[in-house]
Amino acid sequence: MAGKEVVCMQCDQSERSCTCDKYCYMCKGDFGVRLCEDGLYYCPDCREACDIRVAESHV
Repeated sequence: MAGKEVVCMQCDQSERSCTCDKYCYMCKGDFGVRLCEDGLYYCPDCREACDIRVAESHV
């Protein structure tokens, strides 16, 4: 996905600009959630389980 900006599925903003309530798409947890390559937010455990990477390396 290099070169393509990933945006939040709900508001179409980057993680930096997103003002949505941030919680994990899978478990609904709110600890350590990050926007991932599919435009959804995941916690660290669910990111690992789903083998999905965060959208931006620096926020």
